[in-house]
Amino acid sequence: MSPRRSYDQYCSAARALDLVGDRWTLLIVRELLAGPRRYTDLHADLPGVSTDVLASRLKDMERDGLGTRRRLPPPGAAYVYELTERGRELLPVLQALGTWGEAELGQRRPTDAVRAHWFALPLLRGLGQAGEGVAEVRLEEGEFHLRVGAVDGPVYGDGPAPGGADARLVLDAATCEAVARGELSLAEAVRAGRVTVTGDGTLAKTLREA
Repeated sequence: MSPRRSYDQYCSAARALDLVGDRWTLLIVRELLAGPRRYTDLHADLPGVSTDVLASRLKDMERDGLGTRRRLPPPGAAYVYELTERGRELLPVLQALGTWGEAELGQRRPTDAVRAHWFALPLLRGLGQAGEGVAEVRLEEGEFHLRVGAVDGPVYGDGPAPGGADARLVLDAATCEAVARGELSLAEAVRAGRVTVTGDGTLAKTLREA
């Protein structure tokens, strides 16, 4: 484990960057906001990262109190990585960074990788005005679920929501990308008929009435 590098500046922003300013660290946090992940799953959902760099960043995060590693009980018996409470506090940081970066997103390039759950955070921002609950999202790239208003634990996950959802959203890639770029709010997309909302929960009703 390499020693922590520091800007040696008495500034909270500099101190924060001492911990999360290295390349890939915040994207690892993005992945771990979905809950415990195996190393192989993290590597698969972070195209472009080398195995050495990923292992190094995970060790750094463990050293700095942002993440932990634990062994699953049998029959799993695999190691998983997850965020600590301190690490989960980076959610609003990533959300603010995502909002700031909307103007840089532009149209998807031929070389751009994409995973369905990478749209979780921008959609979570759009759902934040609709209350609390669990939403399932179905895109052309796949399906995931969101825990809107969650204060601890995972904020999203792959596949259908365990235990059911308060709202189910179906939208195409063009609509989802427009929301991610900040060109279209989720409420506007629903009103325009570009998002199909089903479900009987408060979250679904609020979205349909927005």
